[in-house]
Amino acid sequence: MALRAARAGARVLTEGGLPKRGIPAELKGAGDYVTAWDRQSESAILNVLEREAPGVPVLAEERGGSLAGTMWAVDPLDGTTNFMRGFPVVAVSVGLLEGGLPIVGVVIAPFLGQEFAAARGEGTTLNGERLPAMHTIDPSKAVVATGFPFRNKSLMPRYRPVMEGALQRFEDLRRAGAAALDLAWTATGTFDGYFELNLNAWDVGAGALVVMEAGGRVSDWSGGDRWVESRSILAGSPAVHEVLLELARESHR
Repeated sequence: MALRAARAGARVLTEGGLPKRGIPAELKGAGDYVTAWDRQSESAILNVLEREAPGVPVLAEERGGSLAGTMWAVDPLDGTTNFMRGFPVVAVSVGLLEGGLPIVGVVIAPFLGQEFAAARGEGTTLNGERLPAMHTIDPSKAVVATGFPFRNKSLMPRYRPVMEGALQRFEDLRRAGAAALDLAWTATGTFDGYFELNLNAWDVGAGALVVMEAGGRVSDWSGGDRWVESRSILAGSPAVHEVLLELARESHR
């Protein structure tokens, strides 16, 4: 069901071909945009969920909602700024949360031909093929993804020490601009870890499960499992996650 819903949203995004720079958008807040494609993709996703899972609450980026009990977390276009600029690193994310933790997650990169799906206790698949367990890597050789707190720059004093420490401890950092894909690519080993602040449930609800079901670890910046509520996330292979957690804890002293 989650896969069918996410595919419905992805079809909306790909109908016009590859994104092109100059797509019109409305400004919702600092660095926060919405396009007609966001809304149309969300409508397509919600139509499937309402038809196949009537009565289950939804928290969606454009229509809102609240965190409570069992609920869908929907991001119809993760990476709107990328989309507006013709950069095809965007995703559709559909996750089912129960008690603040994901039990089903789907992340689709519609312009890259990648479909990630996970269910609690059942592993992670990429385009229908089971992903192997995340490989072990020396953190000094790791490439780790991140996202800057550009919408709330008051978080920079918390974020900057972790970023600087990560540059010292890991081989390199990447910033692609789509949290759901940062997590999905962590599950595949494209990245070895990921850290960010100031995220919403729809940004990470699905991708976090993709990581966990591939054998990775996910936590908030304090090491707990309240990463949805705290809006902070650390993810990666066990050794990389341990370094990220050490850096995050040091930055909060």
